Amino acid sequence: MLKTLQPGGSSSSSVQHGPAGTQIDIGMDSSVTPLGASGFSLVQTIDFFYPSVEDPYISGKIACANVLSDLYALGVTRCDNMLMVMAVSTKLTESQRDVVVPLLIKGFRDLAAEAGTRITGGQTVLNPWPMIGGVASSCCRDAEIISPDGAEPGDVLVLTKPLGTQVTSNAHQWLDRPQRVEQLEKAGIAAEDVRRMYFRGMDSMARLNLTAAQLMHRHGAHGATDVTGFGLLGHAQNLAEVQQKAVELRIHTLPVIRGVPEVLAATGTSFKLMQGYSAETSGGLLVCLPKENAVKFCEECSGSRATLPGSSGTWW
Repeated sequence: MLKTLQPGGSSSSSVQHGPAGTQIDIGMDSSVTPLGASGFSLVQTIDFFYPSVEDPYISGKIACANVLSDLYALGVTRCDNMLMVMAVSTKLTESQRDVVVPLLIKGFRDLAAEAGTRITGGQTVLNPWPMIGGVASSCCRDAEIISPDGAEPGDVLVLTKPLGTQVTSNAHQWLDRPQRVEQLEKAGIAAEDVRRMYFRGMDSMARLNLTAAQLMHRHGAHGATDVTGFGLLGHAQNLAEVQQKAVELRIHTLPVIRGVPEVLAATGTSFKLMQGYSAETSGGLLVCLPKENAVKFCEECSGSRATLPGSSGTWW
């Protein structure tokens, strides 16, 4: 569908390099528009999600982190402003809205402040189901942008957050379903284990990828993407398709939140996690790094528990 939005329905690369700078169109994490011959570019992204956790304040933080990750995937560490978009569920009573909406806004605003930016506008509407997201914009020097298409043979892939947030959120909801609880208990998985995974997932989703974006510059990253709705493999495929050189991305490890595989086995569900297609919300950055820099990157990104799921190599 995204390709049909390109001029003339073109399927050419979303990344174009020209005299005025790098231009990134539909198909990648953010759009990049060179601003004439100034050496500056406008980097913008829009994203939203349907809250999957019970705490509206945390949902607001997750939504903000989710939007900003698209900038961070290009190594852009400064966001000039954000707009917030919110759909308030018509199923909420007036009194419930008075509680939920301010908490959603506060969570979004607080994490924006942590990222060093602020909300300058937005739009709120009523909708049958809730939604929250926004727009992030940065006017930055071209040198501040790491183009996603520079992977080299021999690079190592680093993932800055574990996979499995879709599973942790659903497993927590299953605690209200006796049949699911019985399945979990038979496998030796207690309700407390599920809650622990749930909070681990919330912590991961609400954490900014800002440190990872800063480290991309320090350790010479050759490109990145953030892992969200299309899963690890889906986003890796998208990243591979825009590379300038003939490389393939090889993923040999799926770093997941502790306990997630056991929950899947106990309940007979998959979410296509082990196939690499489980959707993530506010997932980590998948970064292409020189092999000699990857371990140091992970050590300095320790708060995110970055891991090495794969590498890049030449086409055979």
